[in-house]
Amino acid sequence: MNTIAAQIADFLKEYAPFNHLKIDELSEIATNIRVVNLEKHKSLFQINDALHDSFYVVASGVINLSIIADADETLLNKCQQGDIFGLRPFFAKNKYAITAKAREESIVYAIPIAIFKPFLATNSEVLDFILENFAKGAGGYSSKDGSQSSSLTDALHFSDQQSEILYFQTLNYNHDPLVANATDLVADVAQLMAETRNKSVIVCEDQLPIGILTDTDLSYKVATGRFPIISPINKIMSSPVITVLENVSLAEAQLIMLKNNVTHLCVTVDGTDKSVVKGVISEHDLILAQASNPGVLIKEIKRSLTAKDLKQIRERLSDLIQNSIYKNIPLTHISNIASEINFAILKRAVEISILDLGSPPVHFAWLSIGSQGRKEQLLMTDQDSLLVFEDVTPEKYRDVKDYFIKLGKRATAILEKVGYEFCPNGHMASNMIWCKSLTDWIKQYNSWMESPGEQNNDLSSIFFDYEIVIGDQTLEEAISNAVFKNAANNALFFDFLGNDALRKNTPLTFFKNFNVEEEGPHKDKFDIKTRALMPLIDSARLLTISYDIKGINNTFTRFKQLAITDPKHAEIYLECGEAFLKLSKFRTLEGLKHDNSGQYIDLKELSKIDREKLKNALLPMKELEDLIKSKFQLTHFS
Repeated sequence: MNTIAAQIADFLKEYAPFNHLKIDELSEIATNIRVVNLEKHKSLFQINDALHDSFYVVASGVINLSIIADADETLLNKCQQGDIFGLRPFFAKNKYAITAKAREESIVYAIPIAIFKPFLATNSEVLDFILENFAKGAGGYSSKDGSQSSSLTDALHFSDQQSEILYFQTLNYNHDPLVANATDLVADVAQLMAETRNKSVIVCEDQLPIGILTDTDLSYKVATGRFPIISPINKIMSSPVITVLENVSLAEAQLIMLKNNVTHLCVTVDGTDKSVVKGVISEHDLILAQASNPGVLIKEIKRSLTAKDLKQIRERLSDLIQNSIYKNIPLTHISNIASEINFAILKRAVEISILDLGSPPVHFAWLSIGSQGRKEQLLMTDQDSLLVFEDVTPEKYRDVKDYFIKLGKRATAILEKVGYEFCPNGHMASNMIWCKSLTDWIKQYNSWMESPGEQNNDLSSIFFDYEIVIGDQTLEEAISNAVFKNAANNALFFDFLGNDALRKNTPLTFFKNFNVEEEGPHKDKFDIKTRALMPLIDSARLLTISYDIKGINNTFTRFKQLAITDPKHAEIYLECGEAFLKLSKFRTLEGLKHDNSGQYIDLKELSKIDREKLKNALLPMKELEDLIKSKFQLTHFS
């Protein structure tokens, strides 16, 4: 090995994942590395550039990763010495989604993927590192201790049209699906399916997918006699077909199936129904890819008839969450899946109650609020909900409300048996205060926003995080329209919410020590919920309402969207989003360890490294506090 290669190998071995490689493996990599010198502001690659045959490690200097959104360049993160970036060619076939540009004169090492890939197959730690970092959007780890940096890779997409963060896992599917024309007869297509043992056929018109026919369609629509076997298949196919890209991840496929309530996805060249079919993904493919496929749990939930059935599924979800966290699967992916399953349980509890009570007299919407409404509930905490029903004439109001209060009581009782404790503050649809007509709810929100502070402080925050579980979507939209209309130019409301977000005691003392409980049953423990997570949650809510950002409740996603909406402060928002994920993981691990809400962290049980990680996660909060004080001109505290 020559002198330069030896120097490169010595450098790499100080950083993950290269510190998991043997000397001879490092030598082979170092010998094939290409050294790239970048002048200040020089781009290594840009958005929509063809993918390179290498990924990169920063040897010296700083590389900025950025995206272009609404004609503004938004800085995602800064990669410094030892950070890896540009992992997209490992997993994707399309182009770069971000720009990598030298912030100052820099040197990067280009590592050929063809040379590096064989080491993934023989070293699970290296493979896990690459997968985890691409999945999380983390660009790399800092030096010798292997602690994670906050860099973001090309995996991160700022669009609520896509999964929040990609979670990469190999997904095998049928790359040679059966394809038929819309006018082909059912009898002929069924015969072909039987001969080839295929359970689905993609239906095309002018070579583009317009629908899908599955063996389930044949069973329910033809075998039952609803359609004759000589019908053209476009009469019984499911349409439109849900399409995805060729390099769709396991997580994305799971979420798309869950949200669209389908069992098959059509793979096309560009992910739309305007391009050629390249394959079909079935639910069975996902089950093979991941034994504890959430889709299976969803199906079992839909078949459940008792609280006991739902409780068993919720306990399995807890196991899935725990296993996923210990495997370092990204918390955003775990939250997405857990939320879908939690919401399916909530929905089923309401459906079982309706089966007992009879059909609702009018349209209604059951909304989860608080952590459930934000889809951040990984641990078994209490239930928070409200119920809104459509307006009725005065003479019908009492009977209609009586029905929905009974519905609320039955559903919340079922959920309590499942393991979701009753809200100690009574914030539930079973409470007559929180079960009312649309007009009454709009009056309630108007009252909170026009005269903030006159009610319990909780009511001015928890009820602004809501997500529909079951019912009429237009009722939820009507409430949202009222909220954002009332928020416009409402200085008093933002003054109250701003002070509310800042009124909690700071998580760190002046000397950067943890602010712990001074007395009571949790003496000397750190209240991670009140002192760390709630200020981030409250601040994200406040800012998204002020920027008129609708339809986003999740705290991490709110910070991502804020980085686009307010690019001047993008770095603060992204750091706060990452901090929220790290703090949430600390709380979840604490809760799983002690089978509780994880609110109070026993700092003595943490390693020195974990205490430092926890402390570092709290540092961005001071900048966020200053930003809020400045933006809303806050000079006092409520």
